[in-house]
Amino acid sequence: MQPAAVVILGAAVRPDGSPSPALRARVQAARAWGERQTPPALYVPTGAIGTNPPAECVAMAAVLMQAGVPEARILQEPTGTDTFSSVLACIRLLRARGHAGEVRVATHAYHLPRALALFRLAGIPARAVPPPAGPSETGQKRQWYWRLREVPAVPYDAALMVWARLRGRI
Repeated sequence: MQPAAVVILGAAVRPDGSPSPALRARVQAARAWGERQTPPALYVPTGAIGTNPPAECVAMAAVLMQAGVPEARILQEPTGTDTFSSVLACIRLLRARGHAGEVRVATHAYHLPRALALFRLAGIPARAVPPPAGPSETGQKRQWYWRLREVPAVPYDAALMVWARLRGRI
């Protein structure tokens, strides 16, 4: 039986190179689900270098390894710069590896509908990992910003994914 692949979508890295609370929460949610599986999950942290190094995937991999996940079960995807490019890159990476098992997505609740829609539009029947609970360090007002940001992003990214699929890019 092939392990589930848990794609962990990136979030900010702090100026000192440490993971932001949002990034850490996504990794912890992924690990909480993935370590209960038989066999334990393959983790696919995704995200390039943003405002601050290291790459988001590198910071997430470090959190996973510090929590005891063997490096052999972490497949870093360092090129994704946004949700759309991360989903495409992870699909290509998993296909190149011959992964035919379940795909799960770890991110915050506000972000899950878009992320899942993109995987599904690409033909991958991805499902959610239970998202991190509670507001992040940014508080309720900032949470509304992130939720409202998803409103135009969902149809925009969905159209990009349909176009990519029609053009054979997936």
